Amino acid sequence: MARWPAGLLAATMLGAGTAVAAQTGDPVVVGVVYTAPGTPDPRAALDTAADIVNSPHKGLEALPLGAGVGLPGLGGAKIAVRYGDALRNVSVAQSQALRLIGQQHVAALIAAGGAATTYAASAVAGRRGVPFVAAGDEPPAGAVRERKWVFRTAPEDADFARLYVRFFGDLRQGGHKLDRVALAFESTDDSIASAGRLRDALNAAGFAAVAEIALPPEASDLTPQVAQLREASPDAVIVAADAGEAAVLLRTMRTLDYKPPLLVADDGGFSDPGLVASTANLAQGLIDRSAWSEGSPDSAAAIVNSLYKSRTGRDLDGRSASIMQAFFILADALDRAGSRDPAAIDTALRATDLKPAQLIVGYDGVRFDDAGRNTLASSYLVQLQGKQYVAVWPDARVDGKLALPFKGWE
Repeated sequence: MARWPAGLLAATMLGAGTAVAAQTGDPVVVGVVYTAPGTPDPRAALDTAADIVNSPHKGLEALPLGAGVGLPGLGGAKIAVRYGDALRNVSVAQSQALRLIGQQHVAALIAAGGAATTYAASAVAGRRGVPFVAAGDEPPAGAVRERKWVFRTAPEDADFARLYVRFFGDLRQGGHKLDRVALAFESTDDSIASAGRLRDALNAAGFAAVAEIALPPEASDLTPQVAQLREASPDAVIVAADAGEAAVLLRTMRTLDYKPPLLVADDGGFSDPGLVASTANLAQGLIDRSAWSEGSPDSAAAIVNSLYKSRTGRDLDGRSASIMQAFFILADALDRAGSRDPAAIDTALRATDLKPAQLIVGYDGVRFDDAGRNTLASSYLVQLQGKQYVAVWPDARVDGKLALPFKGWE
């Protein structure tokens, strides 16, 4: 374990004590360790979320603190957000977390983007006894060891595997031929490990994983990989790729005139608005997983989206919506804690029990286990129809009708 200079440790402890002793009417400060450049910048999502908690916006009353009067449990105190840019560097993430704790006297920390930097910042929070909320789908799945202060709100690999198994099972029961599944993933250690976990889950559920194909980074042509997919003749293909690889894959599929009956994207680059704008004519009927769906115009999600769009000029995506949701989860715990004391906030987070109607994302709710994982984390499956993704599964929360098979460029 790293040794910290005595002066820095003393300053950090003094800072934490000062935060607890703050006056009731003072803002509650939340720190954010984020990674720049972000796509999109997570600060816009968090600034919008703070404004929703601090100021009234009609139509959001069903959300916890959606009435916009601050934190009633803390005398109406507002939330102030302070940022620390990790610059994609583990050491910088640690120093930013220390700065936010020791100098900004934060009540809690949020991590928004970057697996390694999230892990590093969570380690600092754990040692300093400061509640830490991981907003994205990166670790700390492993960072929770020996760190009771860490909470992960978003789904992780095991949740996604269960999601695909349930979806394929529903399609099979509905009469679709779905036995053979091919996996095409980026050729990185993390992606290959994710593919292995997904393969095991599919096989255990009675689906045959007939191919696992690595997509080389920055490839300008994926003809050999698409030819492998064609030869495997799967009923469905699940693809994980960044935006560049996704665009190349779709164009190569068009060149070779190969269309699987079902093409499922594992988020990543397929959720990039720029990719959708440039390749929607090649990917009609593509299914993607996303925590975000705008829903009907009068829904809370749609209202939140309009507030975000008025600030940024663009719609929310799954990543930004998940970051906002993590902020709302933490704000709800701060309010229920009725205190700036870290232990009280930690206890309130562990007692969280939010229902789907109280969320802006596609989780089945929010409830943390002893390791700080959200046991109800889940996602929508959305389908590209025209120039927009429409939620088509699960049936209880759809905005449109699922259209099969994959149409591609027809």
